[in-house]
Parts: sequence; C-alpha cells; structure tokens
Amino acid sequence: MVALFLSHRYLFTYAQTARARARGALFKMCLWCYLWENKFRRVETMDNKVTLDHSGSERATDRAAATKMGATVHPEKYTGTSPIKVKKLGHLTLEVSDVERSVRFWTELMGFVEVERNRRGTVFLRFGSDHHSIGITKGKAKRRASSEEALNTGHLAFEVENTDMLLATRDHLEKNGIPIVFQGRTGPGCNISLHFMDPDGYEFELYCNLDQIDETGRKRPPEHFHRVATIEEAIANPVPETW
Repeated sequence: MVALFLSHRYLFTYAQTARARARGALFKMCLWCYLWENKFRRVETMDNKVTLDHSGSERATDRAAATKMGATVHPEKYTGTSPIKVKKLGHLTLEVSDVERSVRFWTELMGFVEVERNRRGTVFLRFGSDHHSIGITKGKAKRRASSEEALNTGHLAFEVENTDMLLATRDHLEKNGIPIVFQGRTGPGCNISLHFMDPDGYEFELYCNLDQIDETGRKRPPEHFHRVATIEEAIANPVPETW
C-alpha cells in the first residue's frame, strides 16, 4: 500500500511539474513573440538580413541600414502614381563638428532665431513663422567627407529681397574674412546669387530674381541666360522680363 501511495504521489507530482513547465514554455513563447513584434523589425536585402532595434535611442541604426540598402531597394522604374504633392520645402538638419559655433553662424550671420533644443541636443532655428527651418546636431566626425570619399549635398539656397541685400551681404562677409565661393548669374533660373561656406564647409546660397514657371511649364531659352561672374555685372546685364 505504501509503495502504491508513493507511486501515485510521484505520478501526480510529475504531472504537475510537466504542466508547469509547459505553461512556462508557452509564456516564454508568447513573450518572445510580443517583443519581436513590438521591438524588432526584420529588413531583407538581396544578400543579407539586418535586424533593427526600434527603441528611440537606436533610430540612427535604422537610418544607417536604410542608407546602406537604398541602392538595392529602389526599382529602376516606380509603379503606380505617387500620392506625394509637396507644398513647400520644409527644413534641413545638419551634422556639425561644433554646435555652438554653428549656432553663432546661423544666428549672428544668417539672421535666424534659435527656437529650442531637444533632449538629444539638436538645435532648432527659424527665420519665419515655421517652428524651424534648420536643425543642427553634433556629428561623430570632426569634418565633412570630401567629394572623393562620399556623396555630398551641393548647396542650400535662401531667397532674399533684392540685389541690394546681396551686395550688403557680400561686403559683410568680406569684412569678416569669409570667402565668396560664387557671385553673379549662372544660367537656368537666371537668379542672381551669392555663395559662401559655413564653418564646416557646407555651401549656402542667397539669391533673388529667380524665374517663375506658370501652369504651361514654359521656361526661359538658354540664349537668355547672360552668365556673369559678379553681382554688379548681373545688375548691369538684366535678362528679358518675358520669353
């Protein structure tokens, strides 16, 4: 009788343990599925798989992986009609080597106003009613990559009121020892412009009198371009008002 009791007791305990283990395994499986669904995303490319962490502090990892995969995931020809209808150019965020130096460039030279800084240290600046048009964030590198090392942006342009402001800005830049990259009129659009660099070597343009294109899409012919290498020459040699 004692042996039978102990045998039944053993079987009962074993069954309880087995059920507990099964429940534990099921719980772990459900937890893993939840974490996988909510924290991770698997991105597949032609030759590799990358697991991306979606926590707020790891967004840069997502961006780096997406940049690396960009050339392989975009098709040679897009299908369907895109729903995108851009209302205006919004803002540009720049990585810089010295945040405070760049803030001085944008506020003291470019006339922007600092709005606020986020928890990552990004500085938001505006020149109009939009909350921000420029964002400045600290980069890991000490300098921009050269054109031989990586792709680069060409330049970002800002419209000003007239040529008087371009001339005054050129004088101000020269007084502060900031070299002029280009001035005058280059061609398409026939805008009169002034190009210069920020402390990290990003190129910016101030311009006025840019051609406007109406609903017909008609643009100015090349023989109207009147390419010149100074603002004074552009003023003295205006392009035709109509074409």
